[in-house]
Amino acid sequence: MTETFRHSGEYHQQQSSAPVPPGGTQGAYPPPPAYAPEAPQGPAPARRRRAKGPVALLAAVAIAAAAVGGGTAYAVQTLTDRDGGSSATSTDVVPTSKKGTVSGVAEAVSPSIVEISASTGQGKSTGSGVITKSDGEIVTNNHVVSGATSIKVRTNDGKTYDADVVGTDSKKDLALIQLKGASGLKPATLGNSDNVKVGDEVVAIGSPEGLTGTVTSGIISALERDVTVSTGEGQQQPQNPEGNGGWPFEFGGQQFNGDTGSSKTTYKALQTDASLNPGNSGGALIDMNGNIIGINSAMYSPSSSSQGSGDSASGSVGLGFAIPIDTVKKDLSTLRSGSKT
Repeated sequence: MTETFRHSGEYHQQQSSAPVPPGGTQGAYPPPPAYAPEAPQGPAPARRRRAKGPVALLAAVAIAAAAVGGGTAYAVQTLTDRDGGSSATSTDVVPTSKKGTVSGVAEAVSPSIVEISASTGQGKSTGSGVITKSDGEIVTNNHVVSGATSIKVRTNDGKTYDADVVGTDSKKDLALIQLKGASGLKPATLGNSDNVKVGDEVVAIGSPEGLTGTVTSGIISALERDVTVSTGEGQQQPQNPEGNGGWPFEFGGQQFNGDTGSSKTTYKALQTDASLNPGNSGGALIDMNGNIIGINSAMYSPSSSSQGSGDSASGSVGLGFAIPIDTVKKDLSTLRSGSKT
């Protein structure tokens, strides 16, 4: 956050040069001669100058106080846990002493990332999620909870909660779920993905292969990649330690990690070389100030692509994709309204 400070100008009070009689009373002198009408006006400008200085200073102080007061109010409104615990807007989350370090980001943001286990008709789907309110509102990928008959969520401190789906948007591969009986959780700070540049360092936190709270790091490899994923429940693939399948997606006319099916949607994604694996879906992509800049959603796994097969080739190869957080923020009100599309 950049703060602008304005230096106040120096104030010099001018003293009157008008003579004072020995008795100490200015009015003791006789009136000036008629032929010198300008003489009585001599002291007047000096008195006005003496009055003008303090008034101007007080006005400047009042303006400065109003500006500081407005800035303070903005900071409180931005960072206060409002509206049931809404996440704050972009700011510096990592302590100054650890700013710019992976360990600092991990320490600051890990409490805001959860593991999601969804039971479906096809088995279990394991993914991740980001806490957006202190009462347990969580954003994740639609494909993590699509078709779920029950949802269990484990927080960073090891507690487990049941959860319900609040809203879904399959076109953006986003979903919002709500924990039951949760309070006092730490909401993540949502950043601004429009400010992201290729080469920026990032950190990913999630639960790949069910390994809760896994932290990886890398850079932003590309912006606005057209990633295509399925919107149909029939394409859901279990993401658990026993399976090696990833969420199927398309890029550049090719399908990866399985068939995406006939019902598809395409969105602009951030590309990263931070290691992502099945189970990272719905987790956070984070800048070095601790702000969430994306929701991890797809990864390339050579074992299930058309380029190769076999378990020996499975795993991350540094081609991961995340939904920009600005897309998520624009969709939050729709998801909160209970819309399920």
